[in-house]
Amino acid sequence: MKIKDVTTILLTGPCTLDPYLSEARKLRSAAFIKIETEEGLTGIGETYGGYFFPESIPAIVDFFKPILIGADAGDIRTLWQRMYHCGNFWCRVGLGAIALTGIEAALWDLKGKAEGLPVYRLLQEAYGKDFGEAKQHEQLPCYATGGPSNYPLDKLAGKIEYYCSLGFKGVKVGAGAYYKEQGSVISNEPEAAAAFEVEKLRFIRERFGKELWLMLDAHMGNHAAATWNLDTALAVAKAVETEDLFFLEEPLHYTRPDWYAELCSHTKTRIAGGECLTTASEWQTFIEKDCFHIGQPDAAFVSGLGPFMEIAASLAQKNNSIAPHAWGAGAAQMQNIHAGFACPNTVMLEVAPAYGPLHSELIGDSLQIKDGFVLPPEKPGLGIELTTATIARFPFVPGSGEFNSVPGKILTT
Repeated sequence: MKIKDVTTILLTGPCTLDPYLSEARKLRSAAFIKIETEEGLTGIGETYGGYFFPESIPAIVDFFKPILIGADAGDIRTLWQRMYHCGNFWCRVGLGAIALTGIEAALWDLKGKAEGLPVYRLLQEAYGKDFGEAKQHEQLPCYATGGPSNYPLDKLAGKIEYYCSLGFKGVKVGAGAYYKEQGSVISNEPEAAAAFEVEKLRFIRERFGKELWLMLDAHMGNHAAATWNLDTALAVAKAVETEDLFFLEEPLHYTRPDWYAELCSHTKTRIAGGECLTTASEWQTFIEKDCFHIGQPDAAFVSGLGPFMEIAASLAQKNNSIAPHAWGAGAAQMQNIHAGFACPNTVMLEVAPAYGPLHSELIGDSLQIKDGFVLPPEKPGLGIELTTATIARFPFVPGSGEFNSVPGKILTT
């Protein structure tokens, strides 16, 4: 298959149909990369960078485009290496690598369509030996990613009841509290933060029981005024040990892998993280230092599905699990579903509940959930379709990317 054209498609649509999460976020932007071959096949991939800084993605894709035109679309590793090396000074980590993820995913989508196989099967064939075992997942548990903890507590209970009504047996809620009029409220003082989270989790357990798979997301990269330090993270992690959390996510900023390592060695609460890490090389320090009990690479962010597999294998060699992060749009969701099924050490999948049209119109019926478990995808490629009708319905709105508000630049969408 020879590559004929490579284009970037930016769209903006409703962030979600979840009424609770919609209180905090109204719109989402998304960046899809479309690769066409001379044989008439089309592959689609997504970079999660399109959710944050969509305006940057077309220029980066156009930078790499000459490397792809006329090349064999099936030689994915070679093309990835050429692009990565070409941008060596600025693509080793960060935005360049993030954009590569969408390009590489589109190549895997093409390969799956050409061979009539779902992408996770191709990834198993290419990388399965790196895990030293041949475990196949007949199904994988999933959770509803709920964003902030909508308060007061009765409202939070309503949120969780809503997710359970959709068929989920697991939910993830944010640290602190979110009030519709006031926004996020979170403490960075150890005793106060620990007491608040224990009260919240005990309320949830009393209302929903021990059977609920429960996760707490501290979002510490997103609270500039209340980023936890090691003392606060440790106080919370120790305090919630009795509440049977599946994991505590991102309790620390990624600038301190030494703190993550210290935290993991001093609590029974499973610490998860890694969604903000962009390449296998950036992951290396966190893996070597045992910074996570459960790694959360994102197959729309971590420079490619191939690098995702390398990261998961490295975590497996340290006897650590993965729970892929997934908060991009529909293609990103399916990239993470396929990557999760390809890895024997996957223990949980993240699914956006009541997702909006930038999910549903791409995914169709490719994502199947039964009794709280995701079933293996069956369609060739990633199982997604980006139609001209969807593109026409959701034109890109400049400035619709998400960022952390600071004086002079305030997020309003």
